[in-house]
Amino acid sequence: MNYADAVEHLYALGPELPVSCGAGTGTGAASGSGRGAAGRRKFDLAHMRRLCAALGDPQDAVPAVLIAGTNGKGSTAATLASILTAAGYRTGLYTSPHLSVVNERIRVSRDGVLRAIGDEDFGRLYGQVEETSVGLVAAAELPMLPSFFERLTAIAFLYFAGAGGAPKADIVVLEVGLGGRLDATNIVEPLVSVITDIALDHQEYLGDTITEIAGEKCGILRRGGTLVTLPQHPEANQAIGVAATALEVKGINAAEYLPPARRNGSSEAIVLVRNQYELQLRDEAEPGLVQVNSPLAGVHQQRNLALAVATAIELRNRKSYKISNGALELGIWKTRWPGRLEWLSPDLLVDVAHNPAGAWTLRAAIATLPEEQPRTLIFSCLRDKNLTEMSRILFPLFDASGDPLRRHDHIVLAPIGNARAASVEDLLAAAQALGVPAHAAPHLAGALAQAKRVTPEGGLIVATGSVYLVGEIRELALEAAMVSA
Repeated sequence: MNYADAVEHLYALGPELPVSCGAGTGTGAASGSGRGAAGRRKFDLAHMRRLCAALGDPQDAVPAVLIAGTNGKGSTAATLASILTAAGYRTGLYTSPHLSVVNERIRVSRDGVLRAIGDEDFGRLYGQVEETSVGLVAAAELPMLPSFFERLTAIAFLYFAGAGGAPKADIVVLEVGLGGRLDATNIVEPLVSVITDIALDHQEYLGDTITEIAGEKCGILRRGGTLVTLPQHPEANQAIGVAATALEVKGINAAEYLPPARRNGSSEAIVLVRNQYELQLRDEAEPGLVQVNSPLAGVHQQRNLALAVATAIELRNRKSYKISNGALELGIWKTRWPGRLEWLSPDLLVDVAHNPAGAWTLRAAIATLPEEQPRTLIFSCLRDKNLTEMSRILFPLFDASGDPLRRHDHIVLAPIGNARAASVEDLLAAAQALGVPAHAAPHLAGALAQAKRVTPEGGLIVATGSVYLVGEIRELALEAAMVSA
């Protein structure tokens, strides 16, 4: 199958998550718990295992690190993969969702750079997964064809395993798509399991409390395995501790790899600059000073950096991977993870704050900006997100009707090209409920053009609320920059 046909076929399956109470394609993740209304597809890792068995069990061909959490898992995965690449390993990286093209989700390092799967390989492997799936359903070995996410995960496993002649990866870093326990990635036997910060999100799939959600994330733990995590919400700590104890898991607290000030409990403001600080490692393999110089902005990223460093050091302490302090420094410095507090120009900041916890992080960052600077918000989100809470967190920061300092501010709302998108009417209603002025645009291109028109010189445009919004705004901004160059 060629690339164009593969992508068309993939998107014809429908959205990654069910969009209503009816049947949906899902992600291959957590709705197997039975949550949700009747008719929603159930998920069973036995189906993913059967598919991969028919493909030759590629998930077992390469050692893996598995990373779950609500926020920060992508940044942690990207940083760890960059460190392993800098250490000289052919590293696979699997993340979701994508910003621009689906190929971004599947990367392997070549010549010291993590590169997305090529169109030809993607099309070829998609055809292999499709042909195998159809055969399994015809033989009644699968009850239904694999979902969007299950197919992509199978392609990633094949690509990392060197299917079709591609060089095999030495190690892969897998970001869990949703939850953990029933996510399609969770058929691997991880060298290390990592759990990042946990917050309320995807409650219809994972549970209504931090405890329930943490329990789903803990599904990536293995008896006698290794867990890297950080102290966080008390409910999450409790749930993780109970699961880890029951499974006799070796726990590694990554707090040692936070900067000294944060390690001692200080709460610093989130600033819009890259993280630069020193870490004094007491590690037996290679003690010494490591200079952290990460392009990922925001003090909150220090938690993700600590998790990535702790995981890398655990791998090297096993004598299995040679990761020098120099590789730690180089890998951190070369990490690329766009769309996270990213400046695209002096007047455009994008951030994929797609849930309330992410919105609070963005709010803290905005609070560090000059108070007198005019600013315009471009916002949209998916309708299965907590629009009410996200609007309460962000919209008042752009309220032109109150504080005189904000009289030049604006909010522009627009739909995003996704079946799960919140309607413009719902977005406007959220602003009206708060008494905050807002304007509608027909699409994101129109929203960006409108924001540029109304934002005074020296002002700032902030685009946020969804990965899909940030992906499209990034493309528009980068295309405009190329035209003007």
